[in-house]
Amino acid sequence: MDFFLTMLATVLSMYFMAITAYLCVIAVAAYFFKKRVSREGRPMRLAVVIPAHNEEMHIAETVGSLFASHYPRELYEVFVIADNCDDRTAARALQAGSRVFSRVDPSMRGKGQAVDWFLRSHGHVLAFADAIVMIDADTWVDKEFLREMAASLRYPGVAAVQGYYGVANARAAWRSGLLSAAFHVFNHLRPAGHRRLGGTAGLRGNGMAFKKEVLAGGWPAHSIVEDYEFSVMLLLRGIVVDYNPDAMVFSDMPTERKVAETQRMRWEGIDPRIKHRLRRLMFRKLAGEPRIRYLDALIDSFVPPLALIVLGQSLLFVMALMLRSPLVVPLACCFCIDMFYVLSGLILRGAGAAEWRSLLKAPSYMLWKIAVYFKMRNQDASVWNRTERPSGLPGA
Repeated sequence: MDFFLTMLATVLSMYFMAITAYLCVIAVAAYFFKKRVSREGRPMRLAVVIPAHNEEMHIAETVGSLFASHYPRELYEVFVIADNCDDRTAARALQAGSRVFSRVDPSMRGKGQAVDWFLRSHGHVLAFADAIVMIDADTWVDKEFLREMAASLRYPGVAAVQGYYGVANARAAWRSGLLSAAFHVFNHLRPAGHRRLGGTAGLRGNGMAFKKEVLAGGWPAHSIVEDYEFSVMLLLRGIVVDYNPDAMVFSDMPTERKVAETQRMRWEGIDPRIKHRLRRLMFRKLAGEPRIRYLDALIDSFVPPLALIVLGQSLLFVMALMLRSPLVVPLACCFCIDMFYVLSGLILRGAGAAEWRSLLKAPSYMLWKIAVYFKMRNQDASVWNRTERPSGLPGA
């Protein structure tokens, strides 16, 4: 029995050690990342597209923050997609100065479906634009966001770019502070590290931009994690998503447990069938064209959330102690690397006191996340649920 347990612990430990080593490489690479921008050439004309479903509380502030941008007003227009709304989203967006396009199709709900409909049905209104920028309807946009996006897309070879997506209310509660710390890791360190290694930064669903020709065929990703799905689709087309940490957008995050649970289940509820299909496609692409970008994306698709990594390492560490196995030492090293990985995200992003204090709640938060993952086993990955945000944005 001890032999069987030892073999099982050894195999699983090798898996977790390999994942931890990969995260260490990503973290180290992030320290050497440099954004790619060009300030030369003709100014880019931008179409800012905002898909919105029942966002009357936030849409006016979001549009207003765009019109306060440090970017020539004649070079961009704002388009709001009022998708299956039964509130005053369309009216408030129109009053704020944007152009509004209403869509009613209850059988095809979802952000990806709304964007695809707009691009295919109203592409003519985008004829003036060189690039399409997308943000969420509950977003505060930094004044330099559009300028930085344009500078990234003017860089030779860049066709898609992801900005930094952060938390606006990090100081409101420990939960939003911890989410802000997590965003420093997932929305900054990870894309920066991937790009430095030659991989794709990936899309984060908010604060992203594309050369117009990239979206000529619409938005074919319709799952509830359409950003990840479309990231892989772009990569399979040979399009790497670049990253600009100075193109910043922020959203309020839930401070209440139940609301945070709904959001987490939506963010991480990718249909396993979609993930398996995308992995197969990436493997075939890698086999036919061995390049670091495809290998990096394929490896990344097998990396579980950090909470599950730490849980697995902890269980194996206890098992190694019971078996008096030499695996105790490398597993202890894994915990150190986990800390380096998380702390690097906060250091590189210049985290504030709220984020650092929130780390004290990290153990209980990870246990909560693990409970959420168990609930997700019975979740229908095709069902979209809107997250109720705290009301108000910075400057509102």
